[in-house]
Amino acid sequence: MINQEGGPGRELVLVDGLSPADVVLVHREALCVLRSGIDTAHFDAYSDDAWPPAVLHSYERALVLARQERADGIRSRRADPGTGIEIDVRDDAQFELLLDLAPHTINAEGWRGDRLVFSASDSGTALWMAVTDEQAAELLARLDALGIPPTALSAQPPGR
Repeated sequence: MINQEGGPGRELVLVDGLSPADVVLVHREALCVLRSGIDTAHFDAYSDDAWPPAVLHSYERALVLARQERADGIRSRRADPGTGIEIDVRDDAQFELLLDLAPHTINAEGWRGDRLVFSASDSGTALWMAVTDEQAAELLARLDALGIPPTALSAQPPGR
């Protein structure tokens, strides 16, 4: 695989068997590592499960963002207010919403130009990312510091 800068890279996916708390940490750390390479991000304010109490404040703030997008004419009045909520990853407060909600949503995506680099779905059970070798090393080091084994992520075979 060639990454967005033309260098070597890989696609990583979350493996089954982690505790729910570790799944949240993997999502958060992946986003932190990828943040500087994400131009646009969006997520859906829907989950297959109840939103954890610890992120309800972020969920409510996300719905406020969606209403503001509608008021500003960015979002169609007919659009579902809970889907495709845009996040400015350069804005720390908005990025924090993404960190809180991506591990629980039915869909969150981060893009670099027209290339998907982060995808979380199925209320935390699915996570995919395209990383450079340097980002992969940084992510694995961050996870190791949190006590999460490197086997939490697996390289996705090419062409999948």
